[in-house]
Amino acid sequence: VRQVAKWNTTVLIRGESGTGKELIANAIHYNSPRASNTFVKLNCAALPDNLLESELFGHEKGAFTGASTQRKGRFEQTNGGSIFLDEIGDLAEASQIKLLRLIQEREYYPLGSDSPRRLRARVVAATHRPPSALRSDLYFRLRAHQVKIPPLRERKADLPLLVAHFLREAAEDLGRVCPEVPDELCERLAGYSFPGNVREVQ
Repeated sequence: VRQVAKWNTTVLIRGESGTGKELIANAIHYNSPRASNTFVKLNCAALPDNLLESELFGHEKGAFTGASTQRKGRFEQTNGGSIFLDEIGDLAEASQIKLLRLIQEREYYPLGSDSPRRLRARVVAATHRPPSALRSDLYFRLRAHQVKIPPLRERKADLPLLVAHFLREAAEDLGRVCPEVPDELCERLAGYSFPGNVREVQ
């Protein structure tokens, strides 16, 4: 992640749900030369396909029914920073094609505009789905660099660190003294597969 953060190329983060893909995206942005610029996050799974263009690229006043004012899209809002497209594997193929063109051409048109805008943001994407959920051409464009996060069941040695971290957080939130972690707790937790990964530990 430290190496990848230095460059401006796209990054694809892959991992099961709950493994910490958004934390990795944060680390990439805040350890990059773009750290002082805006970091915009968008959950693609929560966005209807018919709103994707307006949300990402923005629109001009009168571009469609109800567009009473001009609106900047998410790419423009980054102000030269980074954009994190979470759960990109949930996008329909038509939306994936629009993203592919954007990444290839490095420019886009706000809805209702004839003037292209230059893509100045760095694109960081994440998915819990296999590569086959993405168009192959988009997949290869996104994965100029790829960070694959192993599930927690494959890195049980992280459990003591995670338990101690979440206990400290909880104690701080509740205004309590952080309790000691008995050794047998992590030993017992290590016998469980944690299908919900780090989020389930929390």
